[in-house]
Amino acid sequence: MAFVQAVTLRAHGLRLEPLALAHETGLRAAAADGQLWKLRVASVPEPENTRAYIEQALRMRAEGHRLAFAVLDEATGAALGCTSYHNIEAAVRRVEIGYTWYARSAQRTHVNTTCKLLLMGHAFDTLGCAVVGWRTDSENLASQRAIERLGAKKDGVLRHHALRRDGSVRDTVMYSMLALEWPAARARLLARRGQP
Repeated sequence: MAFVQAVTLRAHGLRLEPLALAHETGLRAAAADGQLWKLRVASVPEPENTRAYIEQALRMRAEGHRLAFAVLDEATGAALGCTSYHNIEAAVRRVEIGYTWYARSAQRTHVNTTCKLLLMGHAFDTLGCAVVGWRTDSENLASQRAIERLGAKKDGVLRHHALRRDGSVRDTVMYSMLALEWPAARARLLARRGQP
């Protein structure tokens, strides 16, 4: 049995369901909301490449490297973006959370915090992860601030690590949270969202 299996997660009006080709139309619209594919430091697909993006995620899932989720508004069913578990390492009980992007209209709302609470809660409380990790482009300061607000610790920088879509090479900032750090982080995030 695989360490990370397909599951649907729900909270606070959001539903994270395993990414499928059926999500193509909704994710195409979400990607177009704000022309996010033009950002040099993000991995948002160009709307016309949404199907290829989903197919790649499904291949990575079949290989056991990634479980991508469509982020949906529970009330309307509208796609708001995508997020994933990736770099799944069963032997050390580790997953990373990434490949995350949201439509411009969903940014600066409860969506990111809720998604991260769902994914971190499932990783630590259900899968029994010892650590959850994140990585981001060294130039993506907004992403770094968002990861740090979760309570993750900066582990370091992998220099000259990965290609950007424009062909330049990025440095990658690595973060992590240990299982023993999760209860305090969860309490802070729930308090910020106004829940006990």
